[in-house]
Amino acid sequence: MQAKIIDGKALAAAVKQEAAAQVEALKVQGVTPCLAVVLVGEDPASQVYVRGKINDCAQCGIESRSIRLPETTTQEELLAQVKALAEDSAVHGILVQLPLPAQINEKAVIDAIPPEKDVDGFSPVNVGRMQIGEPCYLPCTPAGCIRMIESTGTDISGKQAVVIGRSNIVGKPAALLLLAKNATVTICHSKTKNLQEICASADILVAAVGREGFVTGDMVKPGAVVIDVGINRGADGKLHGDVDFAAASEKAAWITPVPGGVGPMTRAMLMLNTVEAARRASGN
Repeated sequence: MQAKIIDGKALAAAVKQEAAAQVEALKVQGVTPCLAVVLVGEDPASQVYVRGKINDCAQCGIESRSIRLPETTTQEELLAQVKALAEDSAVHGILVQLPLPAQINEKAVIDAIPPEKDVDGFSPVNVGRMQIGEPCYLPCTPAGCIRMIESTGTDISGKQAVVIGRSNIVGKPAALLLLAKNATVTICHSKTKNLQEICASADILVAAVGREGFVTGDMVKPGAVVIDVGINRGADGKLHGDVDFAAASEKAAWITPVPGGVGPMTRAMLMLNTVEAARRASGN
């Protein structure tokens, strides 16, 4: 068996077309969705991510504001910037690019973003709403993972799903979203015993551990759907996932590549959240 590739770029393009159509409908009503992206410091990877998000906004017809602050920015200065954006009715979504410099408390910044403008889906309010199944902005990477799984024609309901990783940004919300789709979900982490055995039972395997090649071929069930969230810079200077792609591809039915898999979908789901924020703010 040779796994089929889940093309994140093609799926993301389709999602952005969906967002663009919604933007056009809102503009007819006099509403232009706007995303403000705040970048503190000169981290090269963060600069690439921010440029990508600004480009996505342009493709979807979303207005973007790119706010660059120096590495020496204090927590009080950043919170003041967030407060100004929160009070600006023309801004529908606020995204503060992580990671932040050491002098800034990330939690304090995330908590300062109003839930209705929290298009990253990181606010405790949105996380709580997701937990109990109320309408909210879903975190973009896990929401993109669900779209990718469904794009294969896989019915998530009743499947055995295993998530490797328990971060607040990917692992935990991915498990919650799979559970909401009626999968039977197991979360694995560094303390999990019999990891290989548990993973090899998964119809759906989501790897979000942040270690290159962590998921080996013997951890993949024949016919499984494998979603690789990992982005690791290898010794060869190239990007690699958490999954040994070559070995896993011989067992899985479907697999995401790195790069070109989950990454583009994460940004595309951000566009949908921003459009939804604008729609809610306009009362439509």
